[in-house]
Amino acid sequence: MKANEIYDLFNIQVIEYHKTDSIDSEQRLPYSAGTFEALLWEKSWVDTVQWHLEDLVRPDDVEPAYALTLKRRIDRSNQHRTDLVERIDDHFYRQFREVPPQSDARLNTETPAWAIDRLSILALKIYHFDIETHRGDNAHRAKCQAKLDTLLTQRADLTTAIDQLLEDLAAGRRVMKLYRQMKMYNDPSLNPSLYKQ
Repeated sequence: MKANEIYDLFNIQVIEYHKTDSIDSEQRLPYSAGTFEALLWEKSWVDTVQWHLEDLVRPDDVEPAYALTLKRRIDRSNQHRTDLVERIDDHFYRQFREVPPQSDARLNTETPAWAIDRLSILALKIYHFDIETHRGDNAHRAKCQAKLDTLLTQRADLTTAIDQLLEDLAAGRRVMKLYRQMKMYNDPSLNPSLYKQ
């Protein structure tokens, strides 16, 4: 899959979510379970729900008990998001693990899945900034349009960079390595605030 196709999948998912615009909506998976596309769709769904969870916790007048419930849900979502990114990287690792690296092959600062993670968030930003270009006064719309233009440039650059990374991995010009995030905050055996309870 090319990066623009991945972006299009994310964008369709974001539009699908906003048909109900509810953090408690049931995800409607348009792909067969177990496929790479289904994994990407789930990743985008988690990002979209989390985007809106973060919005709900921001107002100054949010009830403290509800804010704590949202914060705990955001923490669980963050862990799920990380797990999905690692599963996406597993997909790429299986794809490229037999490629012999060239003698001058280089490492990359991030894995393909973490770049794709940024693409998923970018789809959300573009969707929401586009809405803002049609709302408010002229000054607000112009400011948001300038930001949207920057985001669209970032999308073009990021999709190109992802495609180049995948091409380099396939040709052995880059080395595919897996690094796990090893989050500690959700692990009761690693977070002192949890294991000291």
